[in-house]
Amino acid sequence: MKRIRVGIVLLKASNKNKGIAQINTLSILFNIKKSLKLRKLFLFLKFPVVHLPEIMRKKIIHTTENLFLNLGFKSVTMDDIAHEMGISKKTIYVHFANKTKLVEAVSFSLFDMICTGIDGICNNSNNPIEELYDIKMFVMHHLKSEKSSPQFQLKKYYPQIHASLHLKQFEKMHDSVKASLQKGIETELFRPNIDIDFISRMYFNGMTGIKDHSIFPLETFSMNYLMESYLEYHLRAIVTEKGLDILNKFITTNQS
Repeated sequence: MKRIRVGIVLLKASNKNKGIAQINTLSILFNIKKSLKLRKLFLFLKFPVVHLPEIMRKKIIHTTENLFLNLGFKSVTMDDIAHEMGISKKTIYVHFANKTKLVEAVSFSLFDMICTGIDGICNNSNNPIEELYDIKMFVMHHLKSEKSSPQFQLKKYYPQIHASLHLKQFEKMHDSVKASLQKGIETELFRPNIDIDFISRMYFNGMTGIKDHSIFPLETFSMNYLMESYLEYHLRAIVTEKGLDILNKFITTNQS
């Protein structure tokens, strides 16, 4: 009888220990899950969620931008882009319904990037003459010297995109050049009696006009030569004696 009672006591003790062990195991699992949730929350707060589709879209735009600038809008096909990226055309079409939509996205992405760069130059330039030369160098660098004539091809094959972009370019350049001209007057580098609004419009018209290959064929005039010559032409018309000294230094430096 005593043996039976002892056995019952031991069985109860064993069950009790198992229960405690189960509770401890559950507690440990709960704490682990809680720790994982806290870690995920920490990582979420420290590192914002990255949207993979948006990353792919930007990669497609960046790759296509380089191809368009080097080979031209017309020459590059969707197959070329897919091959360059090592992806299928289907992946490209997930983000862009057709090539026209991709051309539009690339054109305005490039425009926004150049605008940001120009704003940075304007905010940090020593004077408006240096500013214009720095902007020229910046644009030439990012447009690959326009060896594939992207603006000409855009106008010919995608006229609606070109017209929309042309308007945005005018709005941006018009405001930028007006501010530059005003700065030049205030620093006595530009003549005080110039018509700021008229000259800023003429500057835009001239800068876009020299890209017309029917008037300035690339086999005769390089884009660098055209931009350099037009910039000097524009500045000589508006500088004071003080401004002319700075301009001549830039011309001498560039020629050497």
